[in-house]
Amino acid sequence: MSVRKVRDALVLMGAFIALIWILQVFNWADGYRLDLHFGILPHHLDRLPEIFSAPFLHFSWQHIEGNTVPLFVLGALAAYRGIKKFLLATLIIAVVSGLAVWLFQSGNELTVGASGLIFGYFGYVLTRGFFDRNLVDIGVGVVAGLLYWTILQVAIPGNPGISWIGHLGGLLGGVLAAWVLRTRVPPSVPRRGWTTGMSRHTPQPSAPAEGDGSGRAPATRPGHSGSTAADDLLRELEEKGY
Repeated sequence: MSVRKVRDALVLMGAFIALIWILQVFNWADGYRLDLHFGILPHHLDRLPEIFSAPFLHFSWQHIEGNTVPLFVLGALAAYRGIKKFLLATLIIAVVSGLAVWLFQSGNELTVGASGLIFGYFGYVLTRGFFDRNLVDIGVGVVAGLLYWTILQVAIPGNPGISWIGHLGGLLGGVLAAWVLRTRVPPSVPRRGWTTGMSRHTPQPSAPAEGDGSGRAPATRPGHSGSTAADDLLRELEEKGY
């Protein structure tokens, strides 16, 4: 963690908040027709791509006002470890939350709003520290949990007018993102238990054994493509300058 990363997180979330407010102005001026065209409509195949546009739109000024502060705070907490991981986490959350609404929402109820992202960032921040065994992230998650514990009350059925399915899907998406994007340690590096993430030192793998005297090279453990897919994507984004 560094001051630069914290600054980048705040700037990114500030820009995101500005974007959804600008869209809200256009949406309001157009009679909220953007909601009709770019909101999630369950079970309609031609409306499946709208899982990516719905989080940017809102039904009313009260709707966007209620989402702005928790979106900014939880988004910044989710992003301060690195923008690349944050963007990937956002993608995972949006897909899981949007698919949950598209698959399981009943009737033809239109769904828009950043609530799925808010719940996703909440789940991501809460669980990231445990997957990474990082004490600082766990502390951040505890603070977020204390500040926004009431957010879980609208992730359960029984709240009229609230897409609890999208909220629950976002929460599960955040936990999934924390697991997929967890820091992985090479098998040759001993796991050192809990850390604070403040050290700049990167563990190096130990030197391979010279052999067993039989003239054969030591056996190596094949890598698992699934477990390294997220790391490969992060490395590619870094090489492209993101």
